[in-house]
Amino acid sequence: MIDRYDIYMAGVGGQGIGLLAEVLVRAADRAGLAVKGCDTHGLAQRGGVVTSHLRIGKAAHSPLVSPGAADLVIGLERHEALRAAQGHLKEGGVLVWYDTVLQPLDVRLGAARAVSAAAVEEECGRRGARAILVLREDLADPRMQNVAILAALAEHKLPPGLGREHIKAALGDLMEGPALERNLALFE
Repeated sequence: MIDRYDIYMAGVGGQGIGLLAEVLVRAADRAGLAVKGCDTHGLAQRGGVVTSHLRIGKAAHSPLVSPGAADLVIGLERHEALRAAQGHLKEGGVLVWYDTVLQPLDVRLGAARAVSAAAVEEECGRRGARAILVLREDLADPRMQNVAILAALAEHKLPPGLGREHIKAALGDLMEGPALERNLALFE
């Protein structure tokens, strides 16, 4: 059994962080792992930052992941992946991120520069962290980026203790019919 494994997720409103978090919670439960979670929606309906904290394991007593303590950071957008890694990724952790750009307001207004994929990789290098970039050129629906992330997590056996079967069953808990079929096909 896992003692404690901390996950911090960040994205932009509408990308499916909430569904991604719920799938991981249910998958951990199906795997027999203790899990605690908390979502922060912010300005989700306006394209603002959305975050989720998940803590898996018997030593996870509260849902919030402390800054600099996440074993795994998941980013569904390049700028948010970099911010999440800078704020929450622990030394030697893992960043799994979807390489899409939904420019934050400060970038659109010219007050900040756009983040490059190289900048995300460099941040991971500074932290001795592993970076796993996810990008599906053939993705028919951008709302399925979260399932592409789930497929990458399963491929890399992250989080520990969660198998493909747990994630597939969790998807089945939350979807049905054609939506489930499309998401399972992408996951496979």
